[in-house]
Amino acid sequence: MDIDLKFDCTGVNWKKVVATLKAVQMGCYAPKVHQKAFENSPVTVFAYESNQLIGFGRAISDGAYQAAVYDMAVNPQYQGRKIGSLILKNILERLPGCNVILYASPGKEGFYQKHQFRKLKTGMALFLNPEQKRNGGFTE
Repeated sequence: MDIDLKFDCTGVNWKKVVATLKAVQMGCYAPKVHQKAFENSPVTVFAYESNQLIGFGRAISDGAYQAAVYDMAVNPQYQGRKIGSLILKNILERLPGCNVILYASPGKEGFYQKHQFRKLKTGMALFLNPEQKRNGGFTE
């Protein structure tokens, strides 16, 4: 398997981004909203096989010592092939000297623990749709 990585948003099929997020049961918005989020993120990674988008992730950062990873997803057909690890590794390499936080989909915490992430004891969130996040297992 030959995976090509891109680190900018040029030529991204945003409908495919939405379809992938839906397929992995992550929150998603209209394609233009995801485009804006990725384009406003200083770190983006897109994984392609044979010119087909198969995974992606992004991070926001203050560029000094804090960062957060968002929208990490790999098409279900390609999961289990270390593509997510490749995407995450490339995101983290672009965040030197930063503390990095994220929130994982319930049941996916183990993936991030394999990459040295640890559960927070004091993490807090203020979501736009708190009941949906509570029902989805993200919050108490």
